[in-house]
Amino acid sequence: MNSEQIQSTFSGVINFLLKAKIKNAFDKIELMAGELQMGSYTDRCDELQQNYRYLLQYYIDGVDDPERKIVYNRLISKMYVLASELREELLFRNSTAFEFIQKRYFPHKLRFSNYDDLYDALKYFHRQKELLEADNRATGNEMFRIRSNFEKLLPDLFSVLWLSTRYDQKERQLYLNIQDKSYPGVIEKSLSVSALTLNLWRMFDEQKLMLLLDTCLSDIPQVRQRALTGLCFVIARHNQFIPYFPAIRNRLVLMADDQHFSEQLSNIIVQIATTMETDKITRKMREEILPEVMKISPLLKDKLDAEKLMNSDEWEEANPEWQEMLEASGVSDKLQELTELQQEGADVYMSTFSLLKNFGFFNELSNWFLPFDSSHTSVNEIFQSDDRGLITAFAANNAMCNSDKYSFCLSILQMPEMQRNMLKNSFKMEAEQLEEMARDEAVLTPDLAAKNISKHYVQDLFRFFKLHPQRADFSDFFVTSLEMHKSFLFDIIASGNLIKERLADFYFSKSHYKEAVELYRELLNENEPTAALYQKLAFALQQLSKLTEALDAYKKADVIQPDDLWTVRKIALCYRLVGDYQNALNYYRHASYLDPENLNIQMNVGKCLQELKMYNDALAVYYKIDALTENNYKAWKAISWCAFVAGNLSKADYYIQKLIEQEPDNHDLINAGHIAWCNRKLKDALVFYKMALEQYEYNFDVFANTLQHDKPYLLANGIDKDEYPLMLDELLYSF
Repeated sequence: MNSEQIQSTFSGVINFLLKAKIKNAFDKIELMAGELQMGSYTDRCDELQQNYRYLLQYYIDGVDDPERKIVYNRLISKMYVLASELREELLFRNSTAFEFIQKRYFPHKLRFSNYDDLYDALKYFHRQKELLEADNRATGNEMFRIRSNFEKLLPDLFSVLWLSTRYDQKERQLYLNIQDKSYPGVIEKSLSVSALTLNLWRMFDEQKLMLLLDTCLSDIPQVRQRALTGLCFVIARHNQFIPYFPAIRNRLVLMADDQHFSEQLSNIIVQIATTMETDKITRKMREEILPEVMKISPLLKDKLDAEKLMNSDEWEEANPEWQEMLEASGVSDKLQELTELQQEGADVYMSTFSLLKNFGFFNELSNWFLPFDSSHTSVNEIFQSDDRGLITAFAANNAMCNSDKYSFCLSILQMPEMQRNMLKNSFKMEAEQLEEMARDEAVLTPDLAAKNISKHYVQDLFRFFKLHPQRADFSDFFVTSLEMHKSFLFDIIASGNLIKERLADFYFSKSHYKEAVELYRELLNENEPTAALYQKLAFALQQLSKLTEALDAYKKADVIQPDDLWTVRKIALCYRLVGDYQNALNYYRHASYLDPENLNIQMNVGKCLQELKMYNDALAVYYKIDALTENNYKAWKAISWCAFVAGNLSKADYYIQKLIEQEPDNHDLINAGHIAWCNRKLKDALVFYKMALEQYEYNFDVFANTLQHDKPYLLANGIDKDEYPLMLDELLYSF
């Protein structure tokens, strides 16, 4: 089997299991086991299949087995695990994807003979570091040496926990030792969680998932938030099979009972959903903002040169014309929009830092998940002992995620010394202010620190899966971004929690209407229906062009909260869009009763009358609108057309001439041609038709179809049917 065939066979197993076609699933598993040719897997498959045959035999024999459902579910869980392991082993042998190439070669690249040696080497670093920090005679070179050796061990630790197929006793003990409270290394703890999460994403393993759940209880916020974030992704990945693992299910229920954990998981799920806006923001930066800035930058440069701002008296005075330029170009509004998005928690720096991931630092995969540490040898040159203010400023900066902080520092190191010092000084000047803001935020929002940690980690993950050179070889975490509300975990934490409504409103506000509809329907089933919920559901359905369902929801909102003008107008609109003009007219008239001064509503009343061929009634409405407004082109169009189809050519001609004097569109020109033709002004009609054809870019077929649609009205106004083809042929000869 090649990689594609392995994936296809595994997908077949999953589909058959979910459809309860167990025999078919076994057939696929046997194919995989036969391809692998390892006796242990074949024996496991045979044993499971034999157990299933016993279950079927007991059923056929009519044996009353109260444990049948439990045995059946346990069988499915074991089949899922077996299929996952077979897929992993087959891909290990055959796949050329980056992850499996690393998996084949990582044992030969490790810098230690066993995992105990790795753990001892990591502990040795922390002991030596403590001694050197306490020893005033210690040199920076010695610290740099032991730090460099320590950093070389981190990729090994990451690889062991990321690439191992199973966690046998030695891998499991290594993970537990690193996560133990007595172990001081937060960096190692954090990297271990990321490695475990990637491992679980690649293949399901109940014992590994239990380790991740244990880590969700860590006392260290950075570690706990990483584990909770990883849990959200992993549960979404293996969601359909989680109910078959009662131990995991029970752990999740217990965790969700803790309001604190439930709130943190809710925040993470919303943050993951927020990543779907990142591509839109990046596109806006690349296609809208940066091109506009490039356009006006020469103008700003000219202003700067002309005004000689180095004049000492006016050094600090900014020119208001610069702001005027930004506003006139539209850049100012777009920047304000980005600022508001950032305040909402959106990732607005992806486009900026995507260009700064080519440093050698990012060649090491584990560094994409590394918590920012100013002592790291790749960046510590910036953070000298006398630069505590700079370290504080960086630590308090919640705008950048860990990966971007490394990118930023590495780019600073490329600068000339003078520019670098200027930048460092500007950071130091703001350090106290940032520190004070961080303290105030911590007091006002106790969970803010945890929220920022998870937000930055989600952004780190997003950058890895969107920017890593081998990203195409990885299954992207973020394919589940809009699926979180369907997960078993979400169902648990959403019970009795506002998270469901919060996420639904988020989807709604970002135009993810399909997902919003799913959640609003659940909310309506689970809670006392409100007009607001039905209104949001209806609007989302309307945006998805599900007009009949939208109409039903709007009408339910109208029952709960009658005479709401917005709802009444939406009901009228939906009736109009589905072609029920009589009901649309009834609701527009009701809306007009609620808001008599609203001329848009009056206009829609006229359109419905027009569609019902009540032309004189429609004209009365349009005349009223024309009398109350100035230069109402929409009213003129409507009057001209209604007067034409009603046979009032003089009135139609009067209003079409008013439109022709403005900027007529192709419909106005065709209407003018109709009216001139019916008034026997044939040369004028030809002129108008030719102008319309020009606006149609000389697409005669489209033009002819429009005339064919209007033919009954032309005939009703005196055009003989034999004249019709003559006019078309004359137009053809003209072109």
